[in-house]
Amino acid sequence: MSSTTAPAAPSATRSWTMLLLAGGFEVVYALAVGGSEGFSVLTWSLVGIVFFLLTLWALSQALRTIDVGIGYAVWAGIGAVGAAVLGPVFFDETLTGVQYLWLGLIIAGVIILKLADKPSAPEATTGQPRHAQQTQPANA
Repeated sequence: MSSTTAPAAPSATRSWTMLLLAGGFEVVYALAVGGSEGFSVLTWSLVGIVFFLLTLWALSQALRTIDVGIGYAVWAGIGAVGAAVLGPVFFDETLTGVQYLWLGLIIAGVIILKLADKPSAPEATTGQPRHAQQTQPANA
């Protein structure tokens, strides 16, 4: 008789790498949507669709072990800051000193979230993603 086991959870390093990758994909997606001019420019539109799918895939991989609230906040922060900083490079946009200051605060928040991330005790001991963990009955 074969036993089925949940796949091993990705390491914390791999999950955070995937989250950073998802954030990078999100930046490209946001810039492509801006360049698509309401999805009327085919090349930018296609790039936007591809990177939208890539960012969702990478984010879903990262959220296998990173709490969804923390992962989403980091992902959104990377996307927001990246799009805001690169917008003036690709488009006719400007950023003021005050806007750079607040973007720096977002970056600081993302860094603090990463430093504050600690795996929960059951996950750390079982090596399984949170959704794959099952509780054992008290009399087992």
